[in-house]
Amino acid sequence: MQYNEHNDHPKGEKATVLIDISQEIFSCSVYPGDPHPAQSHPLRIARGDLCNLTQFSMCAHNGTHVDAPFHFIADGKTVDQMGLKPFAGACYVAHHQGDLTAADAACILQKAKAAGASARILIAGKAVLTAAAAKEFAAAGILLFGNESQTVGPEDAPQEVHLIMLGAEIVLLEGVVLRGVAEGRYVLSAAPLNLGGCDGAPCRAYLMTEDDEPAPQSPSI
Repeated sequence: MQYNEHNDHPKGEKATVLIDISQEIFSCSVYPGDPHPAQSHPLRIARGDLCNLTQFSMCAHNGTHVDAPFHFIADGKTVDQMGLKPFAGACYVAHHQGDLTAADAACILQKAKAAGASARILIAGKAVLTAAAAKEFAAAGILLFGNESQTVGPEDAPQEVHLIMLGAEIVLLEGVVLRGVAEGRYVLSAAPLNLGGCDGAPCRAYLMTEDDEPAPQSPSI
C-alpha cells in the first residue's frame, strides 16, 4: 500500500515527505513461474508462547526488488558487491505507457538532466523497456532504472534488455508502486537486503521530497 508520511522536524528546518513505493511482500505481484512468498508462525503469544516469531520464505525477486548483474551474467556482480551508491540519491520519475523507445529514453534523460537527477530513472505506468531504449540508458551511464512491472523488459522475452542494462552495471529496481506520484525530481532510497552471493534482493523503496518545494502536477497514468 502506498502512503505518504511527514517527518517531525525542529522549528525552522525543512520537513521531509516520505512516499512509500514498495509492495507488501505477502500480497505482492509475482513474476510468472517464480515462487510466491509464504510465512509460518513457530511461536505465538496467543498459543502460550513467550513471543511472536515469524518464519518466511520467498524468491529474491518477489515484490519490490532489485536485480544485480549476476541475475543474467554468470560472472556479474552480486547484490552484496554493488555497494550502496546506486540505491540512494536524486532520481527522476517519468510517466510512460507502452513500449519505451530510444527517442522516449532520450527525452526522459534530457528532462532528468535538467532536474539534476539523471543518475536514477523511475518509470511510472505500464511501460516496457525496449532494447533500443536500454542502449540509450546504458550509454548515458545511469546507475539505476526502475519500473512498476516485475520485469523491465518484455515479460515473454526479458533476456536482451537485462543483458544490456546489467552488462552496464545498471541496477534494476522492479515492482515499484508509483500510482499518484507526479513526474519530477525526488530523492530515492531503495537499498536491498545484504544477501551475500545473491542475484537480487527485496527492498523497501521510498521517495523523499520537501514540503517547501513546489508540488509536481501528476497526470493520469
